Order: sequence, then C-alpha cells, then structure tokens
Amino acid sequence: MAMFRRSPKSTPPLRRQQEDLARRELELRDRIEELERRIVGAPRILQEAARREREELRMRAEAGGSRLDVSIALQDKRYSDDDQRRRRPRSLRKERREGRIVFLLLLAALATAVIWLMNHLHF
Repeated sequence: MAMFRRSPKSTPPLRRQQEDLARRELELRDRIEELERRIVGAPRILQEAARREREELRMRAEAGGSRLDVSIALQDKRYSDDDQRRRRPRSLRKERREGRIVFLLLLAALATAVIWLMNHLHF
C-alpha cells in the first residue's frame, strides 16, 4: 500500500502562525529603528528650525523699513483717492433713530420682565 503524503503547498497552522509572527516581528523592528532614528534626529531638526527662524528674522531686520513707514501701512479706504465714484457720506440720523427705538423697546421688555418676576416670585 502506498502512503499518502500531504502536499508540500499546505503548511500546518502552527508553521503559518510562526511565519506571521516572524513577519510581524520584522515589521516592528523596522518601525522601532525608524522611530529611534527620528528620536536621535529630533534635536538636530529643532536646531535647524531655530537656525532658520533666526535667519529669517535677521533677513527681515536687514530688509529695513520702519513701522512708521506710510507706504507700507494699510490705507484707510474711506479716504483713498482711488475711488472714482465720489459720493458724499451718508447721514447717520436714520440709524441713530432706529437704534434709539430698539433700545427703548428692549428697555420696556426688560422692565416688563422684572415686574412680572416681582409679581410671581414674591420676594
């Protein structure tokens, strides 16, 4: 009688688990090495960033310019000469009147709420 052998393609579950564990171990070791390289390189990266920042500040200072330099300052658009449509400033009377009306309505609502609370809460 001939003995039947398993085909070499199929691996037992234990061997497959061992191979998976070995592969994961290699991946984790690679990851650990990468992280260690980052940790070792971190101070150098910080020094480079600080050096770049100092260099940038020095370049800005050398470029000159005063904070009081009017040509660099933001221009107020209300007084710019670029506006071709010269229109006169509008009156604020309407806005003031509406503001007063809203203020009086809110004041009346507050007074009503206070009176209602005084009547219902009995201090």
